[in-house]
Amino acid sequence: MSKTSTKEDLRDLPPEKPFFIGVDSDGCVFDSMEIKHKECFCPAFINRFALQGVSGFARETWEFVNLYSKTRGLNRFKAVVEAIKLLNERPEVREQLGRAIDTRELETWISLETSLSEKHLGRYIQANKHDLRENSILIQALLWSIDVAQAVKHIVHDLPPIAEAESVLQSLPDRADCLVVSQTPSNDLVREWEEHDIARYTRMIAGQEQGTKTEHLALAAGSKYAPGHVLMIGDAPGDQQAAEENGFLFFPIVPGRERVSWCELRDQGLRRFFAGSFGGEYQQKVLNDFYSSLPESPPWRPSQSQAQSQS
Repeated sequence: MSKTSTKEDLRDLPPEKPFFIGVDSDGCVFDSMEIKHKECFCPAFINRFALQGVSGFARETWEFVNLYSKTRGLNRFKAVVEAIKLLNERPEVREQLGRAIDTRELETWISLETSLSEKHLGRYIQANKHDLRENSILIQALLWSIDVAQAVKHIVHDLPPIAEAESVLQSLPDRADCLVVSQTPSNDLVREWEEHDIARYTRMIAGQEQGTKTEHLALAAGSKYAPGHVLMIGDAPGDQQAAEENGFLFFPIVPGRERVSWCELRDQGLRRFFAGSFGGEYQQKVLNDFYSSLPESPPWRPSQSQAQSQS
């Protein structure tokens, strides 16, 4: 069976084991978030959105949104909107650019589309070309995404999975159906998982073309397994949200402590999951550890107490 999938493939995936485990890829199985965002996503962001004059601010903002905050793991197009909005807040940036960047067209597309992929953005642009200007943020976002794909292809390779993650994946097929649940483009996912011969531990691979992570879990596991028998493993709040919206359990891989997290999952988390004692106190403990590592407000924004004292 092909590891690539459609929404219909996910919906029709029959259970083979009594348990189901969804696992994210970037920053979770592969320690790839730093190289992808710092060497691929961010340089293309600066180039395509003409941020060369504020490149230091742009880099700091992009890395906060995508690596070092509660928005880590956000869909790439939502991340563009979030990063630009934070940049627009900064007076130094507005002064240098002479304007704020308008994200409304991109936000409109995001609100209308459930599958936030490069392909679907291209189709939307073609269907609405009479409404678009040559310098539309939609065009910029599409070209940026194409640039990112090319950069990832040329730069991100020979990057093995985290050893502890691979050992856990090896142990899963005997007890659980495993699905890759990611917002990375499917072709990149399949290439990375097959390059390191770990796709064989999964039933299927789902990327951004198959919808959101919430949809992946709902289609592949919803109503197919007993309560408490579905677990999502991820490194971002969006992964936890996808699990929660489906009523599933979640185990976080803490950024900066990936190997320790996988050891905890191997030694404690999976044992509790298969024994039915994961939920409740243990679930809350790992969530507390996870969220304490991810700030919500950027370091350059005045705290509420500072703002009050200045006023």
